[in-house]
Amino acid sequence: MAATSAADINPRPRDPLIGNEANRLFLVVVDDSEELSAAIRYTCNRAKKTGGRVALLYVYDIEKDFQQFATVGNLMEQEAKHTAEEALKRHAAVVQQTIGRVPEMFVRKGNTREELFKLVAEHPEISILVLGAAPGKKPGLLVEAVTGKFAGKIGIPVTVVPGDLAVPEIDRLTSG
Repeated sequence: MAATSAADINPRPRDPLIGNEANRLFLVVVDDSEELSAAIRYTCNRAKKTGGRVALLYVYDIEKDFQQFATVGNLMEQEAKHTAEEALKRHAAVVQQTIGRVPEMFVRKGNTREELFKLVAEHPEISILVLGAAPGKKPGLLVEAVTGKFAGKIGIPVTVVPGDLAVPEIDRLTSG
């Protein structure tokens, strides 16, 4: 087993602005899950309360089986990217309506966990990751990754919002 260095655990440079609530950038990973709305509501409430900002990340991937057929692969990638952009636009409208600011938006191609970790490493202004957890026994692959095998390796705090929280409960939890 290879030794783990501090750079492996937290590869992000220290930012003197971290801790200043007005500079906080909350990141939400956008997908088609039901729990996403709870994560966005929670994030918007926290950003609005603290004067922070919101960023949205959508990661798409296409079937590798079709990549050998260039035309089919290109069409699939274009469609997947378009779907990602449309989803971000829908959720960005909710964020803008709630906090009065347009969120930063990122579209990436590849594995969601890998692209999330890369984005956080590339953007030290991202200070909190907010994920929605699916109700039931399995909270979701990304939640399992950042709270299990890869816990502590992302280098920022992770907030996991139960996806079945009602709006009044989310509002109560974020009012203080």
